[in-house]
Amino acid sequence: MGVQDGILGMGDARAREGAGRKRRWLKRRERWLVVLGVALHAVYMLSIFDIYFKTPIVHGMDRVAPRFPAPAKRLVLLIADGLRADKFYEPDSEGNFRAPFLRSIIKERGRWGVSHARPPTESRPGHVAIIAGFYEDPSAVTKGWKANPVEFDSLFNRSKHTYAFGSPDIIPIFCGALPHSTWNSYPHEFEDFATDASFLDEWSFDQFQSLLNRSLTDKDLREALQQDNLVVFLHLLGCDSNGHAHRPFSSIYLNNVKVVDHIAKRVFDLVEGYYKDNRTAYVFTADHGMSDKGSHGDGHPSNTDTPLVVWGAGVKYPKSAVVSDHSDHGRFVDEHMHDTPTPTVWGLSSIERVDVNQADIAPLMSTLLGLPCPMNSVGNLPLGYIDMNEAEEVEAVLSNTKQILNQFLRKSHIKQSSTIYFKPFKPLEHYMSVLDQIEELISIRDYEAALKRSEDLRSLALEGLHYFQTYDWLMLMAVITLGYIGWMLYLVLHVLQSYTSVPGVLFQKEQAVQQKKDTRKILVCGFAAMGLISMILFWEQSPPLYHAYVAMTVFLWTRIIGEHQFLKALWKYLHGEKLNYVLKLLATLAVSVMISEFLVNSFTERKLYTWCFLFAGVTAFCYLFYLIPWRSQIPAFVCLACWFLSGFTLMPAEIPDNNPLVISSGVMITVIGVAARWLDKHAEGSKYWLSICSRDMRKSKFSMLFLLQVLLVGLSSMMVSLSTSHRMQNQELHRLHQLLNWLIAGSSMILPLFSENTLLSRLTSIFLGFAPPFLLLSIGYEAVFYGALALALMAWLLFENTLLYLSKTEKITVSNTSMVENVVLETDDRYLRLSDVRIPLTFMVLFNVAFFGTGNFASIASFEISSVYRFITVFSPFLMAALLIFKLFIPFMLVICTFSAIAKLIRVPRSGCYFLVILFSDVMTIHFFFLVRNTGSWMEIGNSISHFGIVSAQVVFVLLLFALTDIYTKDIRTRSDHPSSRKVR
Repeated sequence: MGVQDGILGMGDARAREGAGRKRRWLKRRERWLVVLGVALHAVYMLSIFDIYFKTPIVHGMDRVAPRFPAPAKRLVLLIADGLRADKFYEPDSEGNFRAPFLRSIIKERGRWGVSHARPPTESRPGHVAIIAGFYEDPSAVTKGWKANPVEFDSLFNRSKHTYAFGSPDIIPIFCGALPHSTWNSYPHEFEDFATDASFLDEWSFDQFQSLLNRSLTDKDLREALQQDNLVVFLHLLGCDSNGHAHRPFSSIYLNNVKVVDHIAKRVFDLVEGYYKDNRTAYVFTADHGMSDKGSHGDGHPSNTDTPLVVWGAGVKYPKSAVVSDHSDHGRFVDEHMHDTPTPTVWGLSSIERVDVNQADIAPLMSTLLGLPCPMNSVGNLPLGYIDMNEAEEVEAVLSNTKQILNQFLRKSHIKQSSTIYFKPFKPLEHYMSVLDQIEELISIRDYEAALKRSEDLRSLALEGLHYFQTYDWLMLMAVITLGYIGWMLYLVLHVLQSYTSVPGVLFQKEQAVQQKKDTRKILVCGFAAMGLISMILFWEQSPPLYHAYVAMTVFLWTRIIGEHQFLKALWKYLHGEKLNYVLKLLATLAVSVMISEFLVNSFTERKLYTWCFLFAGVTAFCYLFYLIPWRSQIPAFVCLACWFLSGFTLMPAEIPDNNPLVISSGVMITVIGVAARWLDKHAEGSKYWLSICSRDMRKSKFSMLFLLQVLLVGLSSMMVSLSTSHRMQNQELHRLHQLLNWLIAGSSMILPLFSENTLLSRLTSIFLGFAPPFLLLSIGYEAVFYGALALALMAWLLFENTLLYLSKTEKITVSNTSMVENVVLETDDRYLRLSDVRIPLTFMVLFNVAFFGTGNFASIASFEISSVYRFITVFSPFLMAALLIFKLFIPFMLVICTFSAIAKLIRVPRSGCYFLVILFSDVMTIHFFFLVRNTGSWMEIGNSISHFGIVSAQVVFVLLLFALTDIYTKDIRTRSDHPSSRKVR
C-alpha cells in the first residue's frame, strides 16, 4: 500500500506540475492574442482612410485653352449663403415676390433654374463646388472638415484679377494665397446670431462700391479694373446667419431675401454704370439651402435646392417652356426626385427652366470668360445658359471634355507607372480615335454629331475618374475582410483548443507532436509568401500601411492553415455527430449572427432595444415559469426588470434638466440596495437564491459598511439639491459643497473593496458604491436608468442562478470529469459548452444598452456640460471631459462586474468569454466596415466612422474595463465553491 501510495502521490505531483505548465502556457497565449488583437484592430481601423477617404485631386495636367472668343470681359459672382430655392422663388403671404429685380431678369434678360448641391451641404464644400467645380474632398476628414487638405485649381486662379469681399470663413480659402487678388473680410465678431445679420451683406456691397469709387481717383486701380478676365465675388452671409438664428420661415430671414435682391440690383446698376460696355456676365446662386429647423448639411431638398440666375454678356435670353417639366432631371447629384414640374406658386412655369449640378457652375463661368476650366473640375458645361452659335458650343463642350479627360489620363498614368499588373479603363482605351472623330466632325461642320460624341466622351471620362478613384478598393477590402475573417477563425480555434474539451476528444499526444512539425513548415511558407507580396507592394510604391494590411492577413491565415490537423479532426468529429447536435450548433451560430446584426442596427435606431427587452421579458417569464414554481417570484421579477429598462431607449437623447427626478432616483437606488441586502440575509430557505447569498450575516462590520454606503447615497441626493440651488441663486459653486461632492464621490467608490466577498453582497456594494458619483453627475432621467440597469443585471444573475440550480444534479453525475477539467483550466473553472454562448451574447446586449440607454459618445446629452457643475464650474476642458467620460463608464462597470460574477457563479473561464465577446464584436466590425460613408452630410460621414471605430476599439475598451473591474470582483466567492453549501433545505 505504501509503494502504491508513493506511486500515486508521484502521479498527483506530475499532474499538478503539468496543470501548472498548462496554465502558464494559456496565460502567455492569452496575452499574445490580446496584443495581436490590439495591433490588428488599430491597423485595420486606419484602412478606411486608404479606401474611402483618398483625395480625388491630382496635379500635373495641362490646361485646355478654349478655341472660341470670350463672350464676356468680366464676371460678377453673387453667392447668397444659405438661401433656399423655394423661399427665393415663391411669393410672400400677400402675394408679392421677395426678389422683384431678379424675377425681372428671369423674365426679360436671363436664364434661371435650380442648382442642385451634393451633401455635405455646408459652406466650404458648396463654394468649392461653385468656384472650383468639384465636390467635397473626402480626405478633408483628416482636417476635421475645416479645410481642403490638398491644393486645387479654381476660376479665381485662372482670372486676370479677382476682387472678393465677404465672410472670413470663405474669402481666405480662395484668395488668401492668390497673388492676383484684392480681398477683404469682416471680423468674426460681426457674426452675431442675436442680431439681424443682413448688415453683413450690406458690408460686402459697401466694400465693392468703395472700390469703384476709389478707382475714380486712383489711376492704377482704374486700369486694373479695365482688364479682361476680371472676377468680382461678393459673399452674402446674411441668409445663413439669420436662418440659423431665426429659422428660414421667420420674417428676418425672408426679409433678408429682399435685401439680397436689392443688393443684386445695386451691383448691376453700379457695374453697368461704371463700364457702359454690356460685356459683364452675372451669376447669382447659393452654396446650400436651409432646413426648417435652421440647420443644413444633409441631402434634404431644402438643403440641396438653391436658386440660380444668370444674365448679361454671353447669356441666352428667356425662352418659353415647351413642357411643364424641366429637362435632364435624371442626372443630378442630390439624391431625391427631380421629375416634378416647376411649382405653380413660383409663377415661372411658362419660362424654360434649366437645372444644373452645383459643380456645373464653374465651367459655365469659365466659358463665359473664355478661360480654361479649373483643372480639378468635374462639372458639365450647361449649354442652356450660354448664347453661342453651334460651332462655338461644340468647342466649349470639347474644351470641358478635354479638361476632364486630362484628369482621367493623369490618374491612369500615375496608377500605371506604379502597378505591375495594370488594368486600364477599357471604354477609354481608344480615346484618341474618338477625339480625332470629333475633330473630323467639326471640320465637316456636323456639329450635332460632334456635340453628341463630346458629351459621351465626357461621361466616360467621369466614369474613368471614379474607376481610378476606387482602383484599389477591391484589393484592399478583400484583404481587410479576409483579415477579419481570419482573426475570427483564429479566435474560434483558440477558444476550442484552450477552453473546451474538444482537444482531448480529437487528439492523442503523438498527433499533437506531428502537428507542431507541420506548423513550422507552414509558417516558413507563410513568411515567404508575406515577403514576396511585400516586394511586389514595394515595387508598386504602395503606402506603408498596405504592407501592414497584407502582413496581418497572411500571418493569420498562415496560423490557421498551421492548425489543419486540428481542423481536419474537428470536421470528422462533427461529421460523426448526431444530426440533432449539428442542428443545435447551426441554430446557435444563426442566433449569434442575428444578435450581432441586431446590435449593428441599434447604433442607428435605439428604439430596437425597447422591443428587444419587451420580448426578452416575456420569453424569460414563460421559460422560468415552466421550470420553477411561480411562488419564487423570480419569473415575474425578471419580466418586470426587462420591461422597466425597455422604456429608456424611447426617451430623447437630449436629457432635460430635472433635479427632483435625480433626487428621487437616490431614493430608488437606496430601496434597491436595502431590498438586495434583505434578500441576502433572508434567502437561506430559498433554493433558487442559495448560491449567491451570504453564508454568515452576523458580521457587524459588513452591516456598518452597508449603512455607511446607504448614508453616502442619501448625502449625494441631498448635495444634488443643495449644490444646484446654491449655484442657480448665486451663479457659483459653494466651495464647501464642491469639497463634499468630491469626498462623497471618491470615498464611495473605495468602500466596495471592503465589503463581504459573497456574490450578492459584493455586487450590491458595487452598485451602492458607484451610485453617489453617478447621481452627482446626473441632470435628469439617466439617474433612473442607473437603477433600472441594476435591476436588469440582477434579473440576469437570477436567471443564470436558476439554471445553475436546475443543472446541479447533472453536475454531480459528472463530477469526475469536472476534476479533470479543473486541472486543464484555471482553478475551479470548467470547460465551455455550446449553451454558454448565451453569456457573451447577453453581455454584449447589456453592454450596448449601457452605451445607448441615455445617449452615446456622439450625442449631445452625453457631453452636456452642466453634468459636471457639481464638481467644477471654472472651465477646464480636460477635467470636465474626464468627468463626463467617467459618467459614461459607470454603467459599463456595473455590466462587467455582473458578468464577472456570473462567470464565477457558473464556473466558466472569463477569458474564454472575453474572446467570444471580441469574436461577436468583429462580426459587427465587418458590417460597419462596409457601412463607412464618404458622401453625405458631415454628421452622416462622421457617424459611420465613429460606429466602425467604436466597435473596433472594443478589443481594448472591454479589456481595460475587465482589468479595472477585476479589482472589485477577483475575490468574489459563491456558495457552490464550498462542499457544505451543496446541501439544500
